[in-house]
Amino acid sequence: MKKIFTLLFVGILFISCENKTASYQKYLIELNTTADLESLLKDEKYPLVSAHRGGSAKGFPENCLETFERAVTFGPTIIETDIIMTKDSVLVLMHDDKLDRTTTGTGFVSNYTYSELQEFYLKDYQKTKTSYKIPTLDEALQWGKGKVVYTLDVKRGVPYEKVIESIRKNNAEAYSIVITYNANQARAFHKLASDIWLSVSANGKEDILRLKDYKMSTDKVVAFVGTAEPSAQTVAYMKSQNIPMILGTLGNLDKSAKSNGDQLYYSFFEKGIQILSADRNKEAAQQALKFANDNQMQSKFINMQ
Repeated sequence: MKKIFTLLFVGILFISCENKTASYQKYLIELNTTADLESLLKDEKYPLVSAHRGGSAKGFPENCLETFERAVTFGPTIIETDIIMTKDSVLVLMHDDKLDRTTTGTGFVSNYTYSELQEFYLKDYQKTKTSYKIPTLDEALQWGKGKVVYTLDVKRGVPYEKVIESIRKNNAEAYSIVITYNANQARAFHKLASDIWLSVSANGKEDILRLKDYKMSTDKVVAFVGTAEPSAQTVAYMKSQNIPMILGTLGNLDKSAKSNGDQLYYSFFEKGIQILSADRNKEAAQQALKFANDNQMQSKFINMQ
């Protein structure tokens, strides 16, 4: 199995261009069981970047399979994506409850059937129409097998049961992490599917203790520690519990890295934060690969194609 740290500069060479990603070298995360996911996150502690909504660039819309394909040319990738439900109960990838910002359509997604949504095209962040269509969750999970890990942001009104059904149908338990925003949401999902990993908002020890008060195991929990650098106490506690951490650099921290240097991303890995959720996923991925290379880190679950 090829070792990632020996291929760092090859990977950086390939990410110098922005389009036609299908011809580039790709970093693939190949997981077959939830135990594999646990090993990647807890044993290997390999530095990873979560591409917020898959990332974005000129010609690449958010929450779009072609954008996901682009992301894996930068480094081993977690894809953060959003789930909303159509009028006929099809789960599709979309952040907003309305179509206007990201597609050529207008109005609420819930007012359209999936078939009707296929009449529209996705727009990139510059509001330019592309040739890409709104994907379903099923399509995304099928595409992602052997390529990425997903963090799935379940929007208001989408039943957890429907998300679980899709994960089960596509045998995607090994590479799916469902996002929850508080202990009550985490407990509700855990009762339905205790074998599926959760991302839980946890800014400190008290948030993890709340989960334990609910008799929830934290064995399959990733702590989202916020969008500002967490305290040393929070980092130390999560490490003591062997709970992987996601830091959201999207927003102010991404802006700081752009202004002051991308080594900021590297510094977070040095402090023990394993996953960065970034809008600037290309730049963050370069720093993750550099950190892995500098520390001679490798993963049996990551390969190049």
